Amino acid sequence: MEPDLPEELADALVRIHRLVRRRLRGGPTAPRLRGAEVELLRLVEGRPGIGISEAARTLHLADNSVSTLVNQLVRDGHLLRETDPADRRAARLLLTDAAGKRLADWRRRRTELVGRQVSRLDEADREALRAALPALRALAVALHEEAEET
Repeated sequence: MEPDLPEELADALVRIHRLVRRRLRGGPTAPRLRGAEVELLRLVEGRPGIGISEAARTLHLADNSVSTLVNQLVRDGHLLRETDPADRRAARLLLTDAAGKRLADWRRRRTELVGRQVSRLDEADREALRAALPALRALAVALHEEAEET
């Protein structure tokens, strides 16, 4: 492996993520959602009824950090917190309709933003990105699995 590959890849991914997040932050919806809030909403969207502890483990955040996020998102009308019928002390998280619409809008704007930039690349670069997707997905899985072990 080239010694610079891990560093260059990490730098490129961080820059892309930061720039996309920054561009989407300026969207029409207010108040702005922070990155961790969007991550939590996307997790709840994909796993309705997830508990706070499980969400914290999945996001690799402390339980109290996720509790704080949940309180903010409930207050702002993005999440519903329901009592778990199996354990009255636990909460189950669900998206509100407003949050679902907001995530759909966020996803649409992200797709449009990245799509515009990808379309400006030449065909060879677009093909290189297509070819790299399986390796990038495998890298994401490996990083996630390593994080789960710690």
